[in-house]
Amino acid sequence: MTIREIANALGAEIIQDDFEDKDVTGAYTSDLLSDVMGYAKDGGALITIQAHKNTVAVATLVDISVLIICNSRPIPEDMLAAARDEGIAILLTKENQFTVSGKLYRLLAKA
Repeated sequence: MTIREIANALGAEIIQDDFEDKDVTGAYTSDLLSDVMGYAKDGGALITIQAHKNTVAVATLVDISVLIICNSRPIPEDMLAAARDEGIAILLTKENQFTVSGKLYRLLAKA
């Protein structure tokens, strides 16, 4: 399932849209960035409320393709710029991490 298909299925807004529309192979949910570095898988999505440029840096280290920011957190301009530079998509949703994780799990399990 591609990033744009995920955004559409979740009803999430694509905030940073300068990216390659890759297939997403899995996801990881965490707000602790050191946890993400240790356990997230390459090519996946990160579901979080951490809306700052350090999240993009961690995504780059782990080769995460898309950040899904929950709870309608405001996205700062420096985060958008960093994600644009790295080609990482940012999706924004009003839903919480639990809900998004469950929805994305079901979507990816079907794909």
